[in-house]
Amino acid sequence: MSTLTNLTIAEARNGLAKGDFSSQELTESHIAAMEAARGLNAFITETPDIAQLRAKASDERRAKGEPAGAMDGIPIAIKDLFCTEGVLTTAASHILDGFVPPYESTVSANLMNAGAVMLGKTNLDEFAMGSANITSYYGNVINPWKGKGGKDLVPGGSSGGSAAAVAARMAMGATGTDTGGSIRQPAAFTGIVGLKPTYGRCSRWGIVAFASSLDQAGPMTRSVRDAAIMLGAMAGHDPKDSTSAPLPVPDFEAALTGNIKGLRVGVPKEYRIDGMATEIEGIWQQGIDWLKDAGAEIVDVSLPHTEYALPTYYIVAPAEASSNLARYDGVRFGLRVPGDSLDDMYRNTRGEGFGDEVQRRILIGAYVLSAGFYDAYYMKAQRVRRLIAEDFKKVFENVDVILTPTAPSAAFAIGEKMDDPVAMYLNDIFTVPASLAGLPGISLPASLNSDGLPLGLQLLGKPFDEETVLRAAGVLETAAAFDGRPA
Repeated sequence: MSTLTNLTIAEARNGLAKGDFSSQELTESHIAAMEAARGLNAFITETPDIAQLRAKASDERRAKGEPAGAMDGIPIAIKDLFCTEGVLTTAASHILDGFVPPYESTVSANLMNAGAVMLGKTNLDEFAMGSANITSYYGNVINPWKGKGGKDLVPGGSSGGSAAAVAARMAMGATGTDTGGSIRQPAAFTGIVGLKPTYGRCSRWGIVAFASSLDQAGPMTRSVRDAAIMLGAMAGHDPKDSTSAPLPVPDFEAALTGNIKGLRVGVPKEYRIDGMATEIEGIWQQGIDWLKDAGAEIVDVSLPHTEYALPTYYIVAPAEASSNLARYDGVRFGLRVPGDSLDDMYRNTRGEGFGDEVQRRILIGAYVLSAGFYDAYYMKAQRVRRLIAEDFKKVFENVDVILTPTAPSAAFAIGEKMDDPVAMYLNDIFTVPASLAGLPGISLPASLNSDGLPLGLQLLGKPFDEETVLRAAGVLETAAAFDGRPA
């Protein structure tokens, strides 16, 4: 049964269709894997009973020749930022203690309607604020990969629980959310594939909001084909979300033709930052060579406002967070800490309910939105954001995709950078620009560094052109032939 956990979604789908095994057998093997790997703290809430019921229903549909969709019978994990009807949803925060939504997020509902089997809700940085999965009220997630001397490593964040679950073979795929790199960076740190779709491709309805103009749901899987399959089930227009794009969902899997002859690949000079590890430079050059060997044309490009992306992001995102998190006041749901007055209750609840990083970002956001600094910070950041988006728009007039590293380093040890928020924020230096521009991006594992840890390459594409991004990623994946996995 343990061999079933090594299958990809595509392989499991084919095996289920041929009757090689049942969804119940597939699900039981993953439930056992979850129990065996609880030490990684990847899940906040496990839902084996729900998983078994959905697996049984899937087998019954198949017996009638009526599978629900491409994900029918596939065991997956759901990031605990997605509201799930009747199942505890916490956003990894103390302030949402006991919150059980009476409704289902659109993305998780789409997956359920496609037949997916939910194994549980994965851990994350509190309210998705972090790059290392160390800010969760429920404790940090441990990367299944180990550092020198068996050191525990961060899995990246904020979708670190989803990344760890997929990398450790506890789930065949998982949902993540990406605000500034929170799908792509943990994918790189754990040696899996992480796809951030174009902003608006997947509905945000029912996802606990961090920064509303940036948040986007996407799949985390162990192969590019799996990402295409899972995105097809997640995506779609949602009238309940005003930012959801009214566009049809393409057959993303059909885009994986393996042919990129004539594809123009941009290589931005601004991503060659000072102090970048030689191994990151090396795998980037290797990626360029792989694409060139496959028939792509390499084009040097410039994205001149890249250097301003990180400070812009850390003004815009906290500003939106301070507004979104104002709803958590102890009145309607979650934690309530009594006080002598209503104001005291607000202060006590928010002071005890929010962790340090969330409070830091709320304070930054409130500051840049305040009357004296709104124009100097927030409005200026929005103007720079437009310039960053225009840089990409101009470059994409001449190229089809852009190739960069995903992160400036491999996974680092738990405890490192914790006392330096700015050093932690720099983990997102390669992922934030595309988020500000709302572009699709994918990270895929390309190599191991000298310490035996995975390194990722990132491909960025034009708005709503996930098909070209996936096509190029499939070719890179084949060339890299990455087969590393945690011990």
